[in-house]
Amino acid sequence: MHQSAPTRYVLTLILVSAFSACSGEKTNTLSAKQVGTTEASQSASAKQVGTAEVSQSAATGCDASLWDHVYSPKRLQQLVSCLSVTGTIGESDVDEDGDQHFLLKLDPGQDTLVNKRNTKKKGGDIVLEIVCANPTTMKKPKAACAGYTNPVPMAAVGAHVRATGTYVLDTHNGWVEIHPVSKLERM
Repeated sequence: MHQSAPTRYVLTLILVSAFSACSGEKTNTLSAKQVGTTEASQSASAKQVGTAEVSQSAATGCDASLWDHVYSPKRLQQLVSCLSVTGTIGESDVDEDGDQHFLLKLDPGQDTLVNKRNTKKKGGDIVLEIVCANPTTMKKPKAACAGYTNPVPMAAVGAHVRATGTYVLDTHNGWVEIHPVSKLERM
């Protein structure tokens, strides 16, 4: 398939939804065809995303109502509506918008879930964001979180976790994230 310049395809993702061996569930995969990036703007966009074969656990593990509390949701391009990943928390910070921002070092076998921007700017980690986890003084995020308290528990740096949520491309930054996180479970 030919693409007009300046668009080029940079990777084909095999998205792996990893589940604990203790749960007895098999690992399921999702193929995302031709994920590209526009060189001129340096913002990635999914050109075609295949259909998911996601376990029942992951499919029921996401809370779509969290999107009502995402600040500026148009910046997030949904790639997979519900995906679980496993790994170790490497960093935890409070964003200005009140979200809790984590970097997750993925367990082996999930490296195709990150893109070049994650590799370059986030050390190969995937970004996790728990919305409305902290207070904010910013007007628009404050409105998105008004009257809502997020029940998703925080995890400490170094914790081994399973994060379940929407797999998105942050078009402002170019990296992929699980945002919003619906579940963060210690393993």
